[in-house]
Amino acid sequence: MEKIPSQDVTPNPVGHHTPSETVTQEMYAKRRHIYVREIKGVFQKLRRSANWALMLAFFLLPWINIGGRPLILFDLPNREFHIFTATFYPQEFILLSWLLIICAFGLFFITVFAGRVWCGYTCPQSVWTFLFIWLEHRIEGSRNRRIKLDSQPMSADKAWRKGAKHTAWLLIALATGITFVGYFTPIRDLVAELPTLEAHGWSYFWVGFFLVFTYLNAGWLREQVCIYMCPYARFQSVMFDRDTLIVSYDETRGEPRGHRKKGLSHLEAREAGYGDCIDCDLCVQVCPTGIDIRDGLQYECITCAACIDACDSVMDKMGYPRGLVRYTTENALEGKKSHILRPRLLAYFAALLVMIGTFVWAVNDRMPLDFEAERERTQLYQMTREGQISNVFSLTIRNLDDQDHNYQLSVAGLPSLTLDSRTISVPAGESRFKAVTVTANPDDLQQPSHAIVFTLQAQQAADIRLERETSFLGDIRR
Repeated sequence: MEKIPSQDVTPNPVGHHTPSETVTQEMYAKRRHIYVREIKGVFQKLRRSANWALMLAFFLLPWINIGGRPLILFDLPNREFHIFTATFYPQEFILLSWLLIICAFGLFFITVFAGRVWCGYTCPQSVWTFLFIWLEHRIEGSRNRRIKLDSQPMSADKAWRKGAKHTAWLLIALATGITFVGYFTPIRDLVAELPTLEAHGWSYFWVGFFLVFTYLNAGWLREQVCIYMCPYARFQSVMFDRDTLIVSYDETRGEPRGHRKKGLSHLEAREAGYGDCIDCDLCVQVCPTGIDIRDGLQYECITCAACIDACDSVMDKMGYPRGLVRYTTENALEGKKSHILRPRLLAYFAALLVMIGTFVWAVNDRMPLDFEAERERTQLYQMTREGQISNVFSLTIRNLDDQDHNYQLSVAGLPSLTLDSRTISVPAGESRFKAVTVTANPDDLQQPSHAIVFTLQAQQAADIRLERETSFLGDIRR
């Protein structure tokens, strides 16, 4: 029996190799420039509103003065941190640590509930990147025009558009740098001193530093920061569960995807064997990190919902139901019941409420006074000419209030205790170190060491009062 001639006609696309071929994988993949397409929709309107509000707050807060002082000022040389009407000092850094812990738990709670929604709507990297992309769109044109412009040789039109774009980026980066430094130096003085070269050298350094890195991060690196540099992208997955809200593509409804006539109804498309996805790739074109949401959950997704608005606009044009790409959960996609209120989410929420409540209580209950009393360690005690026993104590008084205070010092613990000084004046925000001598009658000493209590009371404010316990030493040998 004669064999029928046969030949292997299996295609070998670019990037595919036969088993006999050696596969060489590059350790470095050249970056593919992402041309982000502008899209409108409910979520993008929400994101833009949040972005503009955050930028407005960032740029305006240093300019607002209350009582001749900026609303927010971190005065490092004087070690004073003015936040709204309160002034904090390095001794109260525990409050800052507590605030950072609250922010961390808040981020955990948001991530368990709705994934990387923080990244998509409020992260400074995303906010400034979207601003730079918005300017790019206004100056260079739509996505297709930008692609065409980059592929053309240099011309007068290309030169002015590129120059205008980078000039705008640099101006925003400069304003960002000046504003950031304005949180540490009064911005009104800073803006007046920078052009005349009268500002401090460190001011020029940090303005330049934030200018360069804002320009690079938001203008050039963009999604590279989110994908490769941000640690949050790496550990967020451990906080996800099957009930976490994520941006997802409904594969059951969308597949098999394919192009079809615009007039084809939803029912007709189903009868023809099509899913709802028309494979327009619009969800990919609007993604700031350049991923295809149809490939499933990916750590590069910043949950900005641009793909949702893009897909919904296509579904509206086709006359199909919205929600092919939507905020949903893995359980919901599989037809299972989702549980919004679940133990881990409730635990984060409860911990967050307790910490916020404790922090608010600590701030409201904070005493604008710090007081330490230590016995002089170079000598145990002394005998006076009158036969009294004396101890020397070193006092450290820090006035944490925004006004000067005169403090009344008193001591208790033994019947015959006396002080050589009872009034101490400390200006607002300053410290005073004072040595005081305490004397007692030897007849009152029944043991080598007695506990005594110093009390410091502000004369102008009855609620500013602190006590510190220490020990009084003496010789009870007769």
